[in-house]
Amino acid sequence: MGVETESMKIARSSMEEIEVFKNADSPTGERIKLFIDELEPIEVAGGSGHLEMPPRLPVLPLQACVGPGDLDFDLDFMVNLELDPDVEYHSGQEVQRISVINNLPDLLRDSHADCMRRVVPKVREVLHVAQADMQLAASSAFIQILRKDLVPVQNYAQTFLQTILSSVDNKDPDEWNGSCFRSPDTEIATAWLDTLLDVIDLLPKDIIKKEILTIAIEKGQLSQPVQTRLSCCKILGKIATRFEPFVIKKEILPVVQSLCQDVEYEVRGCMCLQLDPVSRGLGLEATKSAILPELVELTNDEESYVRIAGLQTVVNILTLVDEDTCRATLIPLVCKFCQQAMKTEDVTLPIVAKEIGRLAHGFLAYLTEEQKLWFVDFFKSMCRVGLSENKQNKNKEAEKDSPTKDQGSVELFVPVLPDILELEERVIETRRNCAFNFPAMVMFVGAKSFKAELGTCFSHLCKDPNVEVRKTLSSGFHEISGMMGSHVNNLLGDLIVLLKDENTEVLKGVVTHLPDTITSICGPLTHQAMHEAKQNQIADIIPAILSAELVIASSNDWRLQEMIVEHFRCFQYLTNSENIYNKIIPVLMRKLRTARAMPVRLAATRSTLSLVRNIKKMEQRSNILCTLVEDFCHGYSCRNRSLFIDICRVTIEYYSKAYFKETFFESLVSLHTDPIPNIRYRLCSVLPDLKRIIKLPSDKMLHQLLDSCVRRLLIGEKDRDVALAVKIAVEEMDKIPVQMESALTRRIMMEEDVEDQKKEADEKRLIELEERELKKEEEAAKAKADKKGMKDNASKIPAPKKTNTETESRIPLANRSKLARTKSDSAASKLSSTKTSRSGVSGVPTPSSAGSRKSSVSKMAASEGAQRRASISSPPISVTEKGAVRKNSNGSIPVKSTKKTK
Repeated sequence: MGVETESMKIARSSMEEIEVFKNADSPTGERIKLFIDELEPIEVAGGSGHLEMPPRLPVLPLQACVGPGDLDFDLDFMVNLELDPDVEYHSGQEVQRISVINNLPDLLRDSHADCMRRVVPKVREVLHVAQADMQLAASSAFIQILRKDLVPVQNYAQTFLQTILSSVDNKDPDEWNGSCFRSPDTEIATAWLDTLLDVIDLLPKDIIKKEILTIAIEKGQLSQPVQTRLSCCKILGKIATRFEPFVIKKEILPVVQSLCQDVEYEVRGCMCLQLDPVSRGLGLEATKSAILPELVELTNDEESYVRIAGLQTVVNILTLVDEDTCRATLIPLVCKFCQQAMKTEDVTLPIVAKEIGRLAHGFLAYLTEEQKLWFVDFFKSMCRVGLSENKQNKNKEAEKDSPTKDQGSVELFVPVLPDILELEERVIETRRNCAFNFPAMVMFVGAKSFKAELGTCFSHLCKDPNVEVRKTLSSGFHEISGMMGSHVNNLLGDLIVLLKDENTEVLKGVVTHLPDTITSICGPLTHQAMHEAKQNQIADIIPAILSAELVIASSNDWRLQEMIVEHFRCFQYLTNSENIYNKIIPVLMRKLRTARAMPVRLAATRSTLSLVRNIKKMEQRSNILCTLVEDFCHGYSCRNRSLFIDICRVTIEYYSKAYFKETFFESLVSLHTDPIPNIRYRLCSVLPDLKRIIKLPSDKMLHQLLDSCVRRLLIGEKDRDVALAVKIAVEEMDKIPVQMESALTRRIMMEEDVEDQKKEADEKRLIELEERELKKEEEAAKAKADKKGMKDNASKIPAPKKTNTETESRIPLANRSKLARTKSDSAASKLSSTKTSRSGVSGVPTPSSAGSRKSSVSKMAASEGAQRRASISSPPISVTEKGAVRKNSNGSIPVKSTKKTK
């Protein structure tokens, strides 16, 4: 570190122990202190005594950190150093040892021979006296060496495997905590055992049988400690997966049976959990004759730990046994186990509730109708455990039988309270596990029988007094709704109950998968899939979702707030545009104004613009757009004006270019005069996107407006950060070519603007849909008025109606053409006014309205069409361009009228 003397210089080929000086010269010429050899006793102020200092650590040699390729080091000091067991060392020496062991795989890869000759022996020796950190590092490095195949298998078995086997039963060294030695821990032994189990999967069978199996059998003797026998159980279970059935039956099975009858319940339970791999290695026939009797006995053991292990083993071997074994042995065994657990309500009951789903499905093919009904009834009873009247009566009887204060035994009454609390935790855990397994039980009974078999039980769990139970059930609600098929309507009431819950954890489970749940209830989320009948059925879901949003908004979980606001998009498939405009949009506007977290406001922006796209009435759309401009672009709050820039970004993403240019372009550019530098700074990042959507010559005015904005920012900007952002934006804008509307450019840009053309088509379709609906409404109103007029005139004598020809025959021929022109002009004016009112900022514009020339052409075409329709409807004379006389409708040739001259 810049401090070096001649005596500290060493050769890399043979690193020797170096002498550490107290003082050395620094690069600045100062004398600095490197290490303190000894500490002077501190004299206590106000007294004659001295403070006792901890024992002085031995002077440790300074070693270089070892990395890949640095093999020239000496580890003799790690072995020869006398370690005092009463002193806990915290020095660089321990760090160096761990560094060597962590880099051992790399050292073996780079220099295999030197590392095996010089490093590995030292590492194996030092592990005997190493602390926990070093041994954990060694257990991880040894398995990496075998996985990467850095050492031949035979060499690995002679070196590393022997260290692993000798360390399996090792424990943490006793550590002095200042007053006493700490009790040994099993962390090191567990780490080495896990390493040995991983090694068994990678070694060949001959080495396993020669090196590991013999030691494992010795560890399983009754004379060995309990921890050793526990290790033997796991090793035998792992070895059983590698050998043939006859080897397992001859070598392993006797030890397995002996451990199943061990006097320690921990050993019996551990061996019971390993019966699954052992039985799979033996095969079905040997399992039925040798393993099943042991399993039945262990399942009926007096210790609950062993019984739980037996039940879990039964669940694991269900895929192995045949039908006869299930019906004759396992099904009666499980039924008896469940009855006993329900009767005693001990620690086995939550485990039964946890495994009931796998048990029911494993036995489904072999159960009779009566047994199937029994499993359903037992599941329903577990769902109500701790809540039934019988349980309350049992508690009252227990209180009567228990000693009370009046009986003079206060000391005996106090220990009853922990038992009651423990029982309460067990019954809550049971109901929670039942809620977790409810999708499996729905599949077990079928969707058709859900309402009759599990409907009431499901409703009770949705209203369970414990939050964890409701939370677990709400997290799996989407799975249950996906299984119900056409019977999903039975879940609507329960979904509304969960959405109206006041706990955010419960709401989180429902809201997370809300689109999936709505898809299951309503079908695919498209307008075509929604019918009036379904909309009426799910009308109550909307208030429930809004109620959930209010509860979530009052919490501090902004991620959950963002999630539910994002899911507001689903409302476009759940209800009509009137409800969206009157109920949903106000909530989103409130979120845009008042939400504290920025991700929530952005989610509200996306949901609002997505819903506006599906509102049918143009007046409502225009009101929303005007609100966004007035409250956010021209608002007093700087925060809202900054959000308007994000609104414009989302609009460019969701809508067509023509829509954005007609709605927000000018308002966005006007922010370049904002007094807040942050607003102008954020505007600069949007300027390149604005240039990309401009097309000349139709957008000439917008192009000039954008150029004027950029020039003002370049010339008049005083803020340093904004000026730099403007320069970056200008450099990017210079690289963007201006799009032209020529025919060649249209063909070139066709592929790039496919998505934009789809958006324009959707906007056109929305306008056409609104026009058709208005036309239908007018026709319906007209038909209703005609029907009402006919009823009013029914009592009167009808008079012969005059036809158009009779009426027009009374008009002079000279005035008939004037009347036709008047009709055509009025029709054209009406049509043009209608077109004008449906374009512009107030509504969704037609994509062609960006250019004034195109709009004038369309108006001219509309007026000409109206004139043609008016001229065709009237029979008066019409002369062709060539002067040929056209006959009247009655076939006579009209007489040309001439003016008399004086």
